[in-house]
Amino acid sequence: MEPFTRVTAVGAPIDLANVDTDRVIPARFLRKDRSVPEYSSFLFHDVRFGGDGAERPDFVLNQPPYRGARIVVAAENFGCGSSREAAVWALAAYGFRSVIAPSLGDIFHQNCFKNGLLPVILPADVVAQLRRRLHAEPGATLTVDLESQTVTAPDGAQHRFEVDAFRKEMLLTGRDEIGLTLGFEEQIREFEARHSTEMAWAVPPRAST
Repeated sequence: MEPFTRVTAVGAPIDLANVDTDRVIPARFLRKDRSVPEYSSFLFHDVRFGGDGAERPDFVLNQPPYRGARIVVAAENFGCGSSREAAVWALAAYGFRSVIAPSLGDIFHQNCFKNGLLPVILPADVVAQLRRRLHAEPGATLTVDLESQTVTAPDGAQHRFEVDAFRKEMLLTGRDEIGLTLGFEEQIREFEARHSTEMAWAVPPRAST
């Protein structure tokens, strides 16, 4: 997982509240291999593209100033609905590193941390102001700094956000729970060897061949 420390990038404003994970990535794409180059095209597929496959010019990511966006600035309850981790995979495949919103779907919020995407919760009025600024100045950039736990708006105003200390450390070091466990591989081997000796009665015998 790519570590997250600080990102300065174009912000894409999404004003619609309650954007669920089915809108982020439609269910028919859930069986797709996320390593394929076209995976990023599944992001917001049914609102980004028409039935003929052509881009919808009114969708924010199809507008030139926002094509390189790496930060989503969303409305309330972004990522609600079903608990599909693919919603985060699609955002990451496109290149997004952070989602800023007044609130996020609970499971989506946790899935972000597991995949190197920083979820930032700020007051609703602050987020609304950020979106207005991004609409008024297409292509304007934000800075999200995990170490200082701040978001710097295009006008230079800073907004502090809270993040769980454990989740923060995991993002800064680019580890998920599996990576954390593998860091204790030697201790795990030592425990298993000691356990098989001291508690041999609890270790099932190997099947004979």
